[in-house]
Amino acid sequence: MAAAATTPHSLLLQRAAIPAAPSRASAAASPVRLPVRAARISCAAVAAPSPAAAAAADEVERGVYNFAAGPATLPLSVLKRAQAELVDYHGSGMSIMEMSHRGKEFDAAIKKAESDLRALLAVPDTHAVLFLQGGATTQFAAVPLNLCTGPSDPADFVVSGSWSDKAFKEAKKFSAASVAWSGKDGKYTALPPFDAIAQNPEARFLHICSNETIHGVEFKDYPEPRNRSGILVADMSSNFCSKPVDVSRFGVIYAGAQKNVGPSGVTIAIVRKDLIGAAQPITPVMLDFKTHADNASLYNTPPCFAIYVCGLVFEDLLAQGGLAEVEKKNARKAGALYDTIDASGGYYVCPVDKSVRSHMNVPFTLAKGPDFEKQFIAEAAKEGMVQLKGHRSVGGVRASIYNAMPLAGVEKLVAFMKDFQARNP
Repeated sequence: MAAAATTPHSLLLQRAAIPAAPSRASAAASPVRLPVRAARISCAAVAAPSPAAAAAADEVERGVYNFAAGPATLPLSVLKRAQAELVDYHGSGMSIMEMSHRGKEFDAAIKKAESDLRALLAVPDTHAVLFLQGGATTQFAAVPLNLCTGPSDPADFVVSGSWSDKAFKEAKKFSAASVAWSGKDGKYTALPPFDAIAQNPEARFLHICSNETIHGVEFKDYPEPRNRSGILVADMSSNFCSKPVDVSRFGVIYAGAQKNVGPSGVTIAIVRKDLIGAAQPITPVMLDFKTHADNASLYNTPPCFAIYVCGLVFEDLLAQGGLAEVEKKNARKAGALYDTIDASGGYYVCPVDKSVRSHMNVPFTLAKGPDFEKQFIAEAAKEGMVQLKGHRSVGGVRASIYNAMPLAGVEKLVAFMKDFQARNP
């Protein structure tokens, strides 16, 4: 019975089962031996592993495919590089975590991170790039504090899910924010035709959440702001750097890094420079965009290690061919998963309108009910696919398939879904 409990449920996946790690007791009992490598010379070229083979090797090395919504999976190559540089960064004799944020080493790292991000998104010179703290949630207050002259200034919000609703409620404290459109009655499963957004021409800005992490609704294009200053603001936390974006269309883009581009602890804001410097008098110094723009994101000690890792991710995305290539990979992964849901005959259900389904966060339910969803999640975890539980506010299942999730991870989930349905008709 004990042996059966550790055997993967899916016959399709038993061959890919990951060997269990040795116990602490057995590890402690065995002496540590460094590998000995025999020196040899070979003229033969060594073929690079295919992406599928590399992803399979990654799974064996890491043990799981992590479908968490955030903090989320990071590229293994980035983690290994950070590991290699952890103790002695570039021969400095120090970790980047313990060196001065005003020293030459970190100064070079943050400047390289900004330069690479500008290259990835083609950020124009009209916009400043800021590395901030406090998560995207802090920007819910910072945006109206910086863009509105006072609490009587109107601002428009498209409320397409939980995060844009939170942004709207926070903005009401510092502006006369109003809902220009809400998807609440439809349980946040759709987005409006842009002409259905009841914009106020006197609003200081129009705010959207480009991808709702919880509900899986994503803007495929962006509305034109009809306010006098033409300011569009977007919370892009969960699809930032997942595809090309015309930054010039936005007054402010902000994003928590812990989805696609780094660990938690750093928030990136891209702000049109003419919007900097007119914050409300009550604005705390750390929420004033000018504070950070004037000090190159170094007004106080920034989240140094998180920014450094973001820089490594930006390098990796550029090496993949940039965001146009990354978008193609993300579309392929999402397509495979949605096709499986739609072909299940109603066994799996994604409630989101097909035209606005997220390429980052795929929520679905099982028609057989919550008990089967719990069984699905538990069995998937035993097969090395973790963090598939839906957000506590909506339940169900959610697969977050950010940039660093390899196609092999999605293919394994798809195979498991088909097998689970076959075993539980």
